[in-house]
Amino acid sequence: MPVLAHTPTTRFREPDDMTAPAPAEARGVARDEVRLMVADGHDIVHAHFRDLPDHLAPGDLVVINNSATVAGQIDGLREGQGPVVVHAATPLDDGTWVIELRTAPDASTPILGAVAGERIEVGRLVLTLLEPYPHPHSSPTGVGNRLWRVLVDGDLPDTMRRHGRPIAYGYLDQRYPLTDYQSVFSTVPGSAEMPSAGRPFTDSIITRLVAGGVGVAPITLHTGVSSQDAGEAPQAERFAVPETTALLVNATRATGGRVIAVGTTVTRALESAVSPGGRLEATRGWTERVISPEEPARVVDGLITGWHNPQASHLLLVESIAGAELTQAAYDAAMAHGYLWHEFGDSALLLPSRS
Repeated sequence: MPVLAHTPTTRFREPDDMTAPAPAEARGVARDEVRLMVADGHDIVHAHFRDLPDHLAPGDLVVINNSATVAGQIDGLREGQGPVVVHAATPLDDGTWVIELRTAPDASTPILGAVAGERIEVGRLVLTLLEPYPHPHSSPTGVGNRLWRVLVDGDLPDTMRRHGRPIAYGYLDQRYPLTDYQSVFSTVPGSAEMPSAGRPFTDSIITRLVAGGVGVAPITLHTGVSSQDAGEAPQAERFAVPETTALLVNATRATGGRVIAVGTTVTRALESAVSPGGRLEATRGWTERVISPEEPARVVDGLITGWHNPQASHLLLVESIAGAELTQAAYDAAMAHGYLWHEFGDSALLLPSRS
């Protein structure tokens, strides 16, 4: 993986005891009843996600990710080593795949000691480790390789559809079905992990947004696997920004509205389609864009997001949009008020003051 040149300035303790252990519905809470912190300029308001339309204005544009989550986790056998959990991150253009190896049975820890040539049995398929990804000859962190490019001797997507499950880690209280990993926008299959910022949306919220003069527009970005290691940049991901969305974003900015990205995936897609002159253009392909205070967002004015671990690359993106001071204030408030972390957790709406 590429190494980040900078690390987040926001400081807080590891929130392991604040993880959402299950989807909201399994906890007896409706999707849109998860908590929503609204950090608007210097003010912080504690609300619920269903209150989102009350905090946006006519002329704003909410941009969502329509990528649907696919089954990306499956049990395997590492030749001569025993059981492992395989995360199928993404197919590459040459027919090979990027995978991550993690410890069995709950994928709680990445396996960093694999070497090229090893074979992983997945059902009737065999995955052969070819080289570390994306840098074939070195470990960017110096402690081993988390991701591998592999040769597959059969139909991995079909095997995953038949026998795979959603990617999950050891902090959930049980396994949940793939339907729990979809949002109301999930129409284009391809994400290894759920674009989770969009999960609390409901039809009712969308109706209220549109009725109140707030636009809604889609992009597609298919997520890989999480980049939670300190100093590790996100991997390349497939994305598409359609012409209609580019037109809406440009019109919103021209008329003084705010472009609100639903999640880091939307932010990355939009910022990967900005022309040198600052306009959004219809674009599709692979993005390696890393957004940080040193390489800031240019068209995104606000962010709807979950809560990220300290040192995660996503936190640099949040600081780029919200600013270090507002980000720190939001995370301090989240820790103090017991907001829940990870994909089934609570949300934030970050609206920095306009200069």
